[in-house]
This record gives sequence, C-alpha cells and structure tokens, in this order.
Amino acid sequence: MAYMPKRIKRRRVFRGKIKGLATRGNRVSFGEFGLQSLDAGWINGRQIEASRIAANRATQGAAKIWIRIFPDKPISSKPAETRMGKGKGDIDYWAAEVRPGTVLFELGNVTEDKAKLAFKRIAHKMPVKVRMVRRTPTT
Repeated sequence: MAYMPKRIKRRRVFRGKIKGLATRGNRVSFGEFGLQSLDAGWINGRQIEASRIAANRATQGAAKIWIRIFPDKPISSKPAETRMGKGKGDIDYWAAEVRPGTVLFELGNVTEDKAKLAFKRIAHKMPVKVRMVRRTPTT
C-alpha cells in the first residue's frame, strides 16, 4: 500500500521549485545510522514502501526502521494523447519533496555492516543520490 495523506487542504498544487538545503530533518535523531539525500527531488510513496521492504529484508526484521519523509505533495498528470486544455489532470501519485541534507531513513538496533547493506539496498530504490551518516553524540 503506497503512502498518502488521509486528508488534504488542496486537491492539486503547483509543481514548484526545490531550492536550498534542508534546514530541518537533517540530523540523525532516532536511530544510530541514517540515510541522507545529496540531491533535491521527489520521492513517491511506492519508492518509500519498496525501500522499507528492502531494508526489512536486508536486516531480517531485526532493525528498528524510522521513515523520516512522508509523501504529502499530489503530483498530477494528463493522460497520453490528450489535447491541450480541459483543466489540470488527475492526481497520478503522491510525492515527498526532498532537499539535499534531508535524512530519509534511520536504522537502530543493528550493526554497522547490516546498516550498510540495508542502506545499499535502499539506495537502489531512490531517485536521488544518498549517503550513510552516523548519529553524532550530543553534549
């Protein structure tokens, strides 16, 4: 089941531009290891779900997984071979807007080798470049 919001304020939104770096959600907060994006882009709900399943299988269900992004932007598209006009198209899928520096996933309760393997599997599903980061100790 793809992720999507229960309620929305507006049915269709403008595409917009993704500018700047992530100022929030850019630190590992819950687990020991995180997967951080290096590019800006949209990640749709199906890609997030596929990544979650891949991480679960790579760690054999032992890891605690936190998904730090949620697809709350409706992406609409018109059908193929449709003439211009007649309004905006129907919602095709839901996407999460990701800026560079956003932590996408976090893993806890797992060794570094297992985390590397899980993040490698997740990276194949992502439309943006990613890297593995660790939690920095707070003072």
